[in-house]
Amino acid sequence: MSSAEIELKFAVRSSDKLRSQLPSLGLTLLTPRTLEQNTLYDTPDRSLREQKQILRIRSYDGRWTLTYKRPPTDETLLDLRFKLRYETETEVANGPALGEVFEHLGYLPAFRYEKYREEWLHAESEGHVVIDETPIGTWAELEGSPDWIDAMLAGLGIPSEDSTTESYGRLFLSWKEQTGHPAENLTFEEIALDTVPAR
Repeated sequence: MSSAEIELKFAVRSSDKLRSQLPSLGLTLLTPRTLEQNTLYDTPDRSLREQKQILRIRSYDGRWTLTYKRPPTDETLLDLRFKLRYETETEVANGPALGEVFEHLGYLPAFRYEKYREEWLHAESEGHVVIDETPIGTWAELEGSPDWIDAMLAGLGIPSEDSTTESYGRLFLSWKEQTGHPAENLTFEEIALDTVPAR
């Protein structure tokens, strides 16, 4: 199934405070804190990244999913305040086997990232808030309509200028520039938690 994904991120200073705010804004816990592991695949010359496309295999909550993301072709749909991607996603039975198929077709593992993800659902609007504990800090993602995202930011007391459309890959590269850390992937194995810069 293909669908439009509209989202924003913001840094979380206190996960407990954020969790305490969500029920009063109409959200209920959908998936408790669960380890999520992702591998992005690309050609050796990174042709997908150049076209702002993503080919991903994800392991989460005992399931494997394949996701393909691409930007809109109609530039009039772009709103620089939000991240907009078209997403096609399907569940698969065996992620490693699919990864082997990709490699035979010339798509190699290009970047791995992982986090502990907690999902909250706003049933009335079907908007989502996720809390992602990554090796370089905790972030929240708001996914829904632009109006709903703006309402959530206001309800949470987050100024719009404190939000970002950056991917975890871009946030990781910025963190590497700030810290000089040699890690090539955003995984707990490669990054010691005590190297996280203060926020």
